[in-house]
Amino acid sequence: MRLSQENAPIYEALREYRENRIVSFDVPGHKQGKGNPELTEFLGKSCMSVDVNSMKPLDNLCHPVSVIKQAEELMADAFGASHAFFMVNGTSSAVQAMIMSVCKRGDKIIMPRNVHRSSINALIVCGAVPVYVNPGVNKQLGIPLGMSVDSVKEAIQKNPDAKAIIVNNPTYYGVCSNLREIVKIAHKAGMKVLVDEAHGTHFYFGDYMPLSAMSVGADMSSVSMHKTGGSLTQSSALLLGKNVSEGYVRQIINLTQTTSASYLLLSSLDISRKNLALNGKEIFQKVTSLVGYGISEINKIGGLYAFSRELINGDDIFDFDPTKISVHTRDIGLAGIEVYDILRDKYNIQIEFGDIGNILAIVSVGDRILNIERLISALSEIKRRYSKDPAGMLEHEYIEPVVVCSPQEAFYSDKKQVPLDLALGKVCAEFVMCYPPGIPILAPGELVTKEALEHIKYAKVKGCNLTGAEDMNTEKLNILTD
Repeated sequence: MRLSQENAPIYEALREYRENRIVSFDVPGHKQGKGNPELTEFLGKSCMSVDVNSMKPLDNLCHPVSVIKQAEELMADAFGASHAFFMVNGTSSAVQAMIMSVCKRGDKIIMPRNVHRSSINALIVCGAVPVYVNPGVNKQLGIPLGMSVDSVKEAIQKNPDAKAIIVNNPTYYGVCSNLREIVKIAHKAGMKVLVDEAHGTHFYFGDYMPLSAMSVGADMSSVSMHKTGGSLTQSSALLLGKNVSEGYVRQIINLTQTTSASYLLLSSLDISRKNLALNGKEIFQKVTSLVGYGISEINKIGGLYAFSRELINGDDIFDFDPTKISVHTRDIGLAGIEVYDILRDKYNIQIEFGDIGNILAIVSVGDRILNIERLISALSEIKRRYSKDPAGMLEHEYIEPVVVCSPQEAFYSDKKQVPLDLALGKVCAEFVMCYPPGIPILAPGELVTKEALEHIKYAKVKGCNLTGAEDMNTEKLNILTD
């Protein structure tokens, strides 16, 4: 039977399984919820009845031959990819699978320094060596931008033996690089192009969106379906272009992926793909309209700047995601993380993140005009009640790294833990980052600079959630021993 985008094979198989009233002598031990009444009451009988194990009628994610295989084929078709893998350990696992599929120990990979920590984690595991392309920085907003074509060309010329390039498209803030040109240049040099599209699911379905990775011939792309596509948290997709071996990538994925994949996550990917394929244009037209209204009204408040496509310069801001509400807060004397905390604690509004100078509100399939109105009203009141003199505030989010050795070498070398101030001038052996967004301030193998330490201390004072260090309070830092 030929399937169409109106089908959802995993979902349909799970419905049939439930209707058959199977007697379970396999895992999970809660036995469709009967063994854990409190959890069943909390999540619901319908949910617990399909939290099941792999079996012949439901296929197996590690080696799909039936309904999962069909669902992945439909996903690939919807995204214009040669193949799609369902990922149940988040887009972090998809990013790591991309890198580990094209790089081995000692291989070079060109990447922007404002990558998510998952990219550098992959280097620690596989031993590849990063060649960083420092992104441009918008000095007014203090945010890192995309990769300029000239900087990519220069990196390729200096490192013709690099195996691949990884591109954030879009960045957390919504900035997009000239992906088509980067793919063209990299392929001419014999390099693979990997795209972290964690925040770009909607690029494949909405009108007037930035170019998607698969549409311009990228080799691999990781897509967070759960971020803007409507699936459950932790569910994601890894997309392949035509010149990548599906079988080899599956082998790489299966090195680390669970053999007990959640059918709740798998079915959510299946149903969400169906919804996007059938209704995506309408959904994201509505989202774009909501965001446009929100940006317009926020910019009428004064002191706050909701930035968008007016920043496009054809280079390191080649395009901009029209579904992002990214707001610069420093001009009212508040760090983004301070506005983030006030919104949550005083107004019961949870946004995606706040950092040193900006906040980000994610608007997607589940939002309504009343939500946007509430955010606008809260920001207006915050400006009136909490604004102060911005003098002395830290201006830049991006810190240019000084790379001394590879992430893998630093992470596994002998190290010692010292107070932050005593780490100055030493080589960092671990991560320090504000999460979200999960972009490292310091990564293993980088010199601990005065600028980095000032950023860490300032972030702590402002209330950022600092993660990555062995010391949970980030009062001490692991450095390489002399």
